[in-house]
Amino acid sequence: MTPLRWLLIPPAWQALHHRYDSFRRQGTPALTSALHCFWLVLGWSLLRFEAPGWQKILAERRRLYPHISPERPRPADLLRYFFQSVWLLLMLPAKEQGGSERSHDFIGKRWRQRRYLWLEALAQRAKDRDMAHRADRRFSRLPPPLRKGLFGLVIVAASALALLCISQPFDFFTQLIFVVLLWCVAMVVRRIPGRLPTMMLIVLSLTISCRYLWWRYTSTLNWDDPVSLTFGLLLIAAETYSWVVLVLGYFQTLWPLHRQPVQMPEDPASWPTIDLLVPTYNEPLSVVKPTLYAALGIDWPKDKLTIYVLDDGDRTEFRQFAAEIGVKYIARPSHDFAKAGNINYALRTECRGEYVAIFDCDHVPTRSFLQVSLGWFLKDPKLAMLQTPHHFFSPDPFERNLGRFRRTPNEGTLFYGLVQDGNDVWNAAFFCGSCAVIRRSALDEIGGVAVETVTEDAHTSLRLHRKGYTSAYIRIPQAAGLATESLSAHIGQRIRWARGMVQIFRLDNPLMGKGLKLVQRLCYANAMLHFLAGIPRLIFLLAPLAFLLFHAFIIFAPALTIAIFVLPHMVHTSLTNSRIQGRWRHSFWSEVYETVLAWYIARPTTVALFSPHKGRFNVTAKGGLVEERHLDWVITRPYMCLVLVNLAGLFAAFWRLYYGPPHEVLTVIVSLVWVLYNMIILGGAVAVSVEARQIREAHRVEIAMPAALARGDGHMLPCTLRDYSDGGVGVELRQENLLSENAKVFLLLRRGQQEFSFPCRVQRVFGRRVGIRLHQLTTEQHVAFIQCTFARADTWALWQDSFPEDKPVQSLADIVLLGFKGYLRLAEYGPAPLRRLFLWLTRTTLWLFTFFPKRVRRTGSALP
Repeated sequence: MTPLRWLLIPPAWQALHHRYDSFRRQGTPALTSALHCFWLVLGWSLLRFEAPGWQKILAERRRLYPHISPERPRPADLLRYFFQSVWLLLMLPAKEQGGSERSHDFIGKRWRQRRYLWLEALAQRAKDRDMAHRADRRFSRLPPPLRKGLFGLVIVAASALALLCISQPFDFFTQLIFVVLLWCVAMVVRRIPGRLPTMMLIVLSLTISCRYLWWRYTSTLNWDDPVSLTFGLLLIAAETYSWVVLVLGYFQTLWPLHRQPVQMPEDPASWPTIDLLVPTYNEPLSVVKPTLYAALGIDWPKDKLTIYVLDDGDRTEFRQFAAEIGVKYIARPSHDFAKAGNINYALRTECRGEYVAIFDCDHVPTRSFLQVSLGWFLKDPKLAMLQTPHHFFSPDPFERNLGRFRRTPNEGTLFYGLVQDGNDVWNAAFFCGSCAVIRRSALDEIGGVAVETVTEDAHTSLRLHRKGYTSAYIRIPQAAGLATESLSAHIGQRIRWARGMVQIFRLDNPLMGKGLKLVQRLCYANAMLHFLAGIPRLIFLLAPLAFLLFHAFIIFAPALTIAIFVLPHMVHTSLTNSRIQGRWRHSFWSEVYETVLAWYIARPTTVALFSPHKGRFNVTAKGGLVEERHLDWVITRPYMCLVLVNLAGLFAAFWRLYYGPPHEVLTVIVSLVWVLYNMIILGGAVAVSVEARQIREAHRVEIAMPAALARGDGHMLPCTLRDYSDGGVGVELRQENLLSENAKVFLLLRRGQQEFSFPCRVQRVFGRRVGIRLHQLTTEQHVAFIQCTFARADTWALWQDSFPEDKPVQSLADIVLLGFKGYLRLAEYGPAPLRRLFLWLTRTTLWLFTFFPKRVRRTGSALP
């Protein structure tokens, strides 16, 4: 083309030609490039992109449409622009943070800005006036009888009002208005701090849930069709179980006590004698050593503390090591009743202390453990047991395989962060097998540790409570241990817990018998019923297939009516649990945890329910090493079966959409959404089954602590200790190239006013970061190193408070991405035909996911 002809082309066409040429140079297909240019011409012609308002939007295009690349257009970008624009119209505030006071209203949405500001101002007023704390203080100052009476009156009034709301029949539009009003109230209340708003959210949630269950029992069972009735009764039984657990969970966690330690007497001569027991069976000595080293450094008079290694494996190296470090060694002649029998043998034969402290062999106690725990025993003569949290410094299989360590609360955080604290207010905190102190006289009174079930710890607590003793829980981690190394070991541990709790429910049911208060019975019952979740979870995973595959109406009602009852029930439950459990369990993660365990605990809990004496104790392996990344096909097999069955339901849903009766289209859509959600959760279960490779057996703990290194020439190098393990540390120097590999150095650490020196060798150097291996430590040096690191009194204090607050929408997005990741991993490890099928499905799903709106980051500029 000559320059003269080029000058005759209008500037807009000239720019368009440049745009087309740039697309072609980047490898964009010709059809896609032409289509994009066509839409561009259409936009300039009809939407007047040259207008100032559109120019501001175009200037912010990369921020407002972050998932759409202007340089690499795709054929369906027009739809992506449409969906994102609708999302911006509905969700983006009119004036973003830092914007000018006279910024334009974003497409006429000033009402949304006022709503945001009003809700934020309401919550801020409540905080400024300290309404929550003042209400709590006023309520606490009332006399106990008046407090109980007022509480009872509120419960009666709320129950009467709730009963009226629950049982009153509404037509569709009345029900819609009802749930919208309750939703509006919940959205206002959830922003106000304090316990009273939390109680209001619980009342709203229970009202909606109870109304849903009432509707299910009275209006949704098809008594004329045996197949539909059978499937419907199974689903309603699972829903009733979930409702019972929900109600008990609200009661259990409503008012956590958060007990603080009681100071010990000034004179150590008056402190009691302690027997510290470390039972072990098949764990390697490398796992047990740190626990014993830490126990030797506990701040307690040495003549009043006796440490025992209870070796049920009767191993020579353990006997020699115990003699070397000066602790007592016990190996019993028989091995009856596993851990409980091991502890009882030591109590009968050698232990004579006033109190017994018990640690699993991998739990490393802090120096302050006994001083934090024993004060309450001296204050309360009826206190029989005090429990502290089980904290783990290594990731469990969920955290390691999903890459969520320290990002999402793990499976046990809810129990030790909230549930046990809630139990404590009702005097129902129970023994968890480790990191606890028990009064010896109380233990002798009940005949020692219970041996009738495989969860001897909880059963022992139940017996202590029946005798009138009290228990306590201090939510301050005073020990840390190793989590299970593999998913199979993790599931095996949970199977034992589930079987044991159901055994207690059958053999020593807390709802029956003497000695317990009503609140204690409810707390124990909830702990035991929780492990019966296997069969209900499987029912929820298979329920929508009843209609799609067998044309059975499990909920015999119109699809819109189902939605108007089910969705508020689910949303209010999720919202309330997020408010109560947000720091300890993020929304929707329970679905993944329960799905992974459901298949495996369903059978043993059912067997224990009918034959409680069956089953045996199994020891959870610790300290292993996952050498290669792999998919555990044995563990994954049940999930694969469930995925394939739900996949059949998915195809049946599309078939019914095209060939089924027109009046069933909405019902098919509801079932299809349910199946898609179940497949996402199952994808998450598959993702957990891919065992991540474990690089080192000695787990490293991150920290930021001042330290120093001494070189062989006497030069001191100040540094920061960034991580440590039982075998080495990682440090960060102030300058690079100060150390070389294999150099001999001494690591200098402080504990209080004392300074310790540890011989080391430099293993790796990465600029300022240096990896150092401990080298030929003596027993005294090893004990001192453990005291300076793992056993520091403040090492674990803030770990439970370090998780971000729950954001339900973000959690749901994380679960969706997790489900996709599971199918990608399945495609990576599966057989070729299965791999191709899931790869195609996953790519299709990811392509559809590109049409979802994306969150827009805030900037200092206002939107047009």
